[in-house]
Amino acid sequence: RMELSCPMGGSAAAPPGPGPPASAGAGLMDGEDYESLPSGAALGTHMVAGAVAGIMEHTVMYPVDSVKTRMQSLQPDPKAQYRSVYEALKKMVLTEGLWRPLRGINVTMLGAGPAHAMYFACYEKMKKSLSDIFQQGGNSHLANGIAGSVATLLHDAVMNPAEVVKQRLQMFNSPYTSVLGCARAVQRTEGFGAFYRSYTTQLTMNVPFQAIHFITYELLQEHLNPRREYNPRSHIVAGAVAGAVAAAATTPLDVCKTLLNTQENTALSSLNIRGHLSGMANAFSTVYQLGGVPGFFKGVQARVIYQMPSTAIAWSVYEFFKYFLTKHTLEKRT
Repeated sequence: RMELSCPMGGSAAAPPGPGPPASAGAGLMDGEDYESLPSGAALGTHMVAGAVAGIMEHTVMYPVDSVKTRMQSLQPDPKAQYRSVYEALKKMVLTEGLWRPLRGINVTMLGAGPAHAMYFACYEKMKKSLSDIFQQGGNSHLANGIAGSVATLLHDAVMNPAEVVKQRLQMFNSPYTSVLGCARAVQRTEGFGAFYRSYTTQLTMNVPFQAIHFITYELLQEHLNPRREYNPRSHIVAGAVAGAVAAAATTPLDVCKTLLNTQENTALSSLNIRGHLSGMANAFSTVYQLGGVPGFFKGVQARVIYQMPSTAIAWSVYEFFKYFLTKHTLEKRT
């Protein structure tokens, strides 16, 4: 999720759009640069770049995401108690097989492409429109935050069902063996609503996550890359720092989301909760009863370790594709 999650949010590099004018260099002609995309190419460019960035973001660090899901378990099986990310990965591979940390990666790829395509297209469009309103010709942090938050609504609507299936497949001793089998079983036993049980929690987490993420990213870009040129190093550093800050700050909500997605049987039955847990307030109460305040920070190490490279990858891949596709379009014109 850059988070891009991409965005990763969920959820690429310096978000394009308004900002100090970049110099026309690196093969871009007529004063045009990759920050001001040629008319007609912008939406498609953002969507293709966003889709590739989203898939890369979610898959490259996927094994660590599997570890995070397990470390957020409120009452883990004794065989699935881990002290560190490295120990968890080693244990999973040795006891459950080489491919176990990758289980569920296919449904993540399936959701991440369209989710991030819509996410970045919406972000770019809104950021430009709102910046013109709030700070004509400038880079408005308020516009960045609002644009990132609204784009998250679209992203999460696509990713939430994929997250439910993915996290159930990631759990220790998961009864599901395939994506399709898991999706069918959840739909049959819990109804379609199960795929969106954590949607409000996901949004409550991702809206501040993306707002912190984008504002931190843009703030760092102003210092590291004030001319807003294509600068991979600045995109990677700013993306990694922004992802780490946002991930740490929103871990309590991520723990609640995991509980709602997985409906962890052992934890719920220990509190005599029958049926299915729903709603953010219930999730918060359950986490607190079972783990106290520290319970809200379960898996924080894995979450930060996952998000730092993920957001760095997402931003750098996104900016590279945006630059490359824009350059190609401009060259075709001449």
